[in-house]
Amino acid sequence: MVVTTSQGRQTSAAPSSPQTASMSDPLAIELRGISKAFGPVQANKDISISVRKGTIHGIIGENGAGKSTLMSILYGFYKADSGTVLINGQEVQITSSQAAINAGIGMVFQHFKLVENFTVLENVILGAEEGALLKPSLGKARKLLQQLSDEYELSVDPDALVENLSVGHQQRVEILKALYRQADILILDEPTGVLTPAEADHLFRILQGLKEQGKTIILITHKLREIMDVTDSVSVMRRGEMTDTVKTSETSPEALAELMVGRKVLLEVEKTPAAPGTPILEVENLTVVDAQGVIRVKGIDLQVRAGEILGIAGVAGNGQTELLEVLGGYQVGTGVIRMNGEELDLTGNASDGQSRREKGIGHVPEDRHDEGLILEFSAWENIMFGYHHDPEYQKNGLIMDTAKIKQIAYDKMERFDTRPLNEKLPAKSFSGGNQQKIVLAREIERNPDLLLIGQPTRGVDIGAIEFIHQQIVALRDQGKAILLVSVELDEILSLSDRIAVMFDGKIMGERLPAETDERELGMLMAGINNGADAAQSGDA
Repeated sequence: MVVTTSQGRQTSAAPSSPQTASMSDPLAIELRGISKAFGPVQANKDISISVRKGTIHGIIGENGAGKSTLMSILYGFYKADSGTVLINGQEVQITSSQAAINAGIGMVFQHFKLVENFTVLENVILGAEEGALLKPSLGKARKLLQQLSDEYELSVDPDALVENLSVGHQQRVEILKALYRQADILILDEPTGVLTPAEADHLFRILQGLKEQGKTIILITHKLREIMDVTDSVSVMRRGEMTDTVKTSETSPEALAELMVGRKVLLEVEKTPAAPGTPILEVENLTVVDAQGVIRVKGIDLQVRAGEILGIAGVAGNGQTELLEVLGGYQVGTGVIRMNGEELDLTGNASDGQSRREKGIGHVPEDRHDEGLILEFSAWENIMFGYHHDPEYQKNGLIMDTAKIKQIAYDKMERFDTRPLNEKLPAKSFSGGNQQKIVLAREIERNPDLLLIGQPTRGVDIGAIEFIHQQIVALRDQGKAILLVSVELDEILSLSDRIAVMFDGKIMGERLPAETDERELGMLMAGINNGADAAQSGDA
């Protein structure tokens, strides 16, 4: 098949038969001796890596290992302090993203770079317009976009507004943007961090199709299952250095985890059976209506007892977010919510986060950037937020004792193994996993009776996942109640003592982890319930 690009160049697509890479295949990318420092922090140290054409090459490592920095150098966001970049055997100077695009490199970021109130077509041509008049560019782009969509199974309505698309479809738009700009090398940074399991599976089918058409793909991820399922080879980074590069077929999740962290890692959650006590949280007939008048939570009942973890499974957008928001105090609702037997105000008069915290509710929100942190503020300030009226942080009951707050923040960050251990750095300077640790340290260290926790390990590496899971289980073992929301079914199954599945704002059913599996939960998540369920009382 011949496709005419936006620049007028014709390129022949490779045959659609699968390609198997061998050691004799030419190199698409070669990085030699790449180093990059940000002040005293050495993000990359003398890194060399080779990626063969027509392969899917994984790059894994803990948060802060330097993966994204390395790829940002390859994409022209950063300039390396030293080292050489070769594309298709030729040394290139990548001084900007435009230079990377000209070299045939495209990148799909973890947080998409799309204009939400633009259409798909407008987003795809943005920055690649031909001339001052948009109409000819749009017409030409529409035809090419259809060709690319058909060839790579990336079907997206070109006239749809991005803000109306699911996260999975928005990701397809980012891939189309790269292909429209003639990318032969595609970098994906944590591409499944915001996808449902079904969307992730579809993405990997797309990546296999791209590989079969001769594209080279670099996949940055912390999920070892994804590495084992879709990559041909994998490079492991640790603390800014390249630890090893291996063929995926010749390694295992356990071996990769040990290379990433420098020690053996438990890939299964170790916990004793729960010993539930009295009800801490009781929810009866809770209904939540959003600002547009859409009913997001539809009369649900649930209960969480002391010393247990109730996991809420479901595809994103089925009411879990609104459930956490009304429980956390920044969304209004109707119905009854009791905390330790005391009924909470849901009218908005007293249903704020401050009053919830005073009643023993801690909250780790789903979106740490928008709801859990103020990225421009320091780590010590973020650890204090929400609790700044606490006498512990006051001097003579009048002003904040900043020296004491900084020391408290440092101690909490040390206990939660936050890296770098510097409470004065702004939150934006930490990797995603370490940002999550800051939020967890703030909430867990307050010893709440009930912890609300949304997507606890989204975008977090294997070592940090192990640590976060241990902290959640430890809190449960102290007799605290945990309400856990996650789109990761393996996380729900391994952490939860009981599982409730939400679909379309309702609870479809409850299951015990030992008596269910991903298939049954997936059916419930799709709104299909073939089993008999008890009433939505939360009793199991």
